[in-house]
Amino acid sequence: MPTVDIRRLLSERPDAIGLAVPGMPYGSPGMGQEDERDAYDVPLIRKDGTEIFSGYEAA
Repeated sequence: MPTVDIRRLLSERPDAIGLAVPGMPYGSPGMGQEDERDAYDVPLIRKDGTEIFSGYEAA
C-alpha cells in the first residue's frame, strides 16, 4: 500500500477500520516494479461497507 495513502488516513482520521489492496496487484509497493504497474484501487474499510479511498492507473 502506498505510504501516501497511509499518511492521508492518519491525517484525515475517517471513521474506518482501515485500508486494503486486494489481490496484490503488480506494481503496488512490494509487488514488482512500480513504474510498470497494473491499475488498482485502495478501498477504505468501514463497519458498514467499503468505499474507494484512492486509485492508481496502470503505468
